[in-house]
Amino acid sequence: MASSALDGGSLTPEDDGDGGSTTARRPRHTVNPFQALALLLTFVLLAGVGGLLMAGLVIPVAAATSTVTNGGVEAFNDLPTELEPQPLAQASNIYAADGTTLLARLYSDNREVVPLDQISENLQHAAIAVEDRRFYTHGGIDPQGMARALVSNLRGGDDQRQGASTLTQQYVKNVLIDLAKREDDLAAVQAASESTVSRKLREAKLAIALEKRMTKDEILEGYLNIAQFGSSVYGVQAASQRYFGVDASDLSIVQAATIAGITQSPNANDPIRNPDNSERRRNAVLKSMYEVQYITKDEYDEARTTPLDQTLNPQPINQGCEGAGGAINAGYFCDYVTKVIMSDPVFGEDRADRYALLYQGGLNITTTLNVGIQEIINRELQGSVPVDNEYGFAIAGAMVAPGSGQILGMSQNSTYSTDESAQYSTQVNYSTGSAYGGSNGFQPGSTFKAFVLAQWFESGHTLRETVSANERRWTVADFLENTPAASCDASLPGTKPWQPKNADGKAGGNISVARATNDSVNTAYVAMQAQMNLCDIAATADRIGFAPADGGAVQPRMTMTLGTQETSPLGMANAYATFASGGVRCDPVAILSVTRGDEELPIPSANCTEALSTATANAMNYALEGVLKEGGAKKSALAGRTAAGKTGTTNSNNDAWFVGYTKEASMAIWMGHPLKERSLADSRINGVYNQFVYGSTIAAPTWKRIMDQAVGGNEDVPLSDAIAPEQLGQAPAPRAPAAPEAPAAPAAPEGEAPPEAPAPAEG
Repeated sequence: MASSALDGGSLTPEDDGDGGSTTARRPRHTVNPFQALALLLTFVLLAGVGGLLMAGLVIPVAAATSTVTNGGVEAFNDLPTELEPQPLAQASNIYAADGTTLLARLYSDNREVVPLDQISENLQHAAIAVEDRRFYTHGGIDPQGMARALVSNLRGGDDQRQGASTLTQQYVKNVLIDLAKREDDLAAVQAASESTVSRKLREAKLAIALEKRMTKDEILEGYLNIAQFGSSVYGVQAASQRYFGVDASDLSIVQAATIAGITQSPNANDPIRNPDNSERRRNAVLKSMYEVQYITKDEYDEARTTPLDQTLNPQPINQGCEGAGGAINAGYFCDYVTKVIMSDPVFGEDRADRYALLYQGGLNITTTLNVGIQEIINRELQGSVPVDNEYGFAIAGAMVAPGSGQILGMSQNSTYSTDESAQYSTQVNYSTGSAYGGSNGFQPGSTFKAFVLAQWFESGHTLRETVSANERRWTVADFLENTPAASCDASLPGTKPWQPKNADGKAGGNISVARATNDSVNTAYVAMQAQMNLCDIAATADRIGFAPADGGAVQPRMTMTLGTQETSPLGMANAYATFASGGVRCDPVAILSVTRGDEELPIPSANCTEALSTATANAMNYALEGVLKEGGAKKSALAGRTAAGKTGTTNSNNDAWFVGYTKEASMAIWMGHPLKERSLADSRINGVYNQFVYGSTIAAPTWKRIMDQAVGGNEDVPLSDAIAPEQLGQAPAPRAPAAPEAPAAPAAPEGEAPPEAPAPAEG
């Protein structure tokens, strides 16, 4: 079979004598009106007398017998004879993890190329009947049609003009427009579209040459896939889906006639925008089909008396990520996927290549999004902090699968929209960092303490070890003993003395690290931090997966244990997933597969590596389970499920967090004002007044509701083996009695810390 434009067949362009392809830009030669008229008359006469295909070949001979057409023949000889169609731009589809739930379509041209055997014969017949009845008998141009059009156009006004273009010529025209659009050459697009004799002659010569290289079926297939069939609809498969919700292979007679009638004037005959025009044009197509005996009289009568609106089943186009997933509000996840493709070199050497692949490559992208989990996340987030709350507070969350990095869900209490004037919407994704279309991030507060605790274990310290929780004044010098200036690239920022406090203003005494973790005691964690190298803490946080929102490095700071470097919910969910997986850290991944036709394309890797020893991961899980068992978030413990997590609240009550996980899912929830214009304190949310909003106030209960629904019915799986004795440490000796007559405090049971004085709820 001859090469087809659809499969990138080779139709080599001629050299125009100037080193360039004749198909990539506007032709050099122009034809004056006298030349054009003479040439057209000669062309029609020769075609009618000497044969269809020979017409284009014998015109040069006519120069020897006709001085009238000499100029026209020279002009015709200068026109190009070949063109090189490229694979057509096709829409890319983004699907959820089930492979069937369509989230969005992305395209420059809304098109899906299909072979001719997947296009209904009804539609093939309709296109031929109304556009080119002699399609299977001519050689690229139709002399009878040209003669008829010439006479009609000379006799009538603009409303009686006839084009006389064959399907082959119309295919050529569309190919020229497509090539010009690829080159972003607006002048060439105009030249390929203008109503001039020169353009018609060029099309005619190219059509004759094309018929020598391609079969009739290949040309028909190319035309039906490249032509425009309505506003933002290209090709018959996209048109079939848009207007009727069926594949092109399943079109009925009346549906086929409707589609075939559109291309004469794609906007004016669009069935949805202009149904009256569309129905009149449809009936004209049906009449042509009857006249050439593609349909019977009964079929014609039944079809033309069927109201158009009874046949339509309009489907949304779903261009872009706006409205992705409908009620599940997957627009932000969809946008994240597009940002991944546009930024990752696996999809192309530069952004231009990646853009062309995404918006023209006809990709089928199956993502990691779990539809059921996404629906739960979206419903609970919007229920916890209504989008129309009077303060403009936002809440956002992301869930990741430990051990794979797969993003299971991502949402926030707003709707994704590029129209910033739309109410309760934004295109800023609060779950991601700025590199992926997100905000500049939010301080994670005490959720960062998990990384300090991990380095505490890595440094040989234990969970039962005691540290001072007393308030005190700290300076940079207090940290330099364990963090020499030359120990890491960044010098310690800040020179002013610092006196951290706890959330409830209380502090005092020596407490165990376990108690400091459960109740998020700021002063105790600063004391822990002072016993370690801050650069080692930063390196451990980086290894575990803490991701600064700006894409930069983790900064060793005197205040780092209180979470002063901005991050995102996705980054925190993914970092805590490292604990859930037993110490294996993976990059977040949103894409399961990308295919183009039968070809499977490479996708970004999760790059999973061992970030923590098994012993340290076990110790972390044991410690963070305590937060949900007896710490600040114990009211949010999961029913019948082993889980762990950490609360977080930032200075001045600007941000509130909870990050928690089970063996199969890690989720982070943040809430605050996205523009940092207001504190969470002194607010009424869902009718409940809060003097202060901590991580345990709204974020943790929301996390519980989501996790109870998403994984609560699963069999309980322990997060890890028991903590190693050398990391648990020895229980402190019982405290002396307050007075001789009082009994001594009992020793703590094996594996538990002794009772201690109440500590602040969280930091």
